[in-house]
Amino acid sequence: MSGTETDAPVARHIRVVAAVIVHEGHVLCARRGSHGPLAGLWEFPGGKIEEGEQPEVALAREINEELECAITVGRRITTTDHQYEFGLVSLTSFYCTLAAGTPTLTEHTEVRWQRPKDLAHLEWAPADVPAVRIVTADLGDD
Repeated sequence: MSGTETDAPVARHIRVVAAVIVHEGHVLCARRGSHGPLAGLWEFPGGKIEEGEQPEVALAREINEELECAITVGRRITTTDHQYEFGLVSLTSFYCTLAAGTPTLTEHTEVRWQRPKDLAHLEWAPADVPAVRIVTADLGDD
C-alpha cells in the first residue's frame, strides 16, 4: 500500500436542497420526525437531488411530495457542506414562495411559520444553520 492509500471508507456524498418559503413576512420551518438521523431537529423543508436533476426542479418536486403544495423557486441563498455520521451533506437553500396549496404534514411532525428574527430560537439541523443566519440577516428586521 502506498502512502496515499487508506483503508478508511469513502464518505457518502448526499446532495440536497431546501426551501426557505416566505409568506406574509414569515418563514416556513419543519420539524423532523422522531426517528432516524437528526430526529426532532428543525430544518427548511426539501430533500435529495436525483441523478441528473437540476436543484430547482428537485426542490419543487420534494416540496410537492413532502408538503403537498407547489412553490416557485427563487434566488439561491447558499450551499453548505456538513459532515454527519451517515455522510457528507451538500445542502443548497433557495428563497421560495407558495404558488398553490397549503403546506400539509406528511413526513414532518410539525411545521411552523416563524418570524425571521426568531429563527434562532429553534434547534436547527447543523447543515441548515448557515442558511438560518443568512435569512435572519436578510429578512430579520420587522
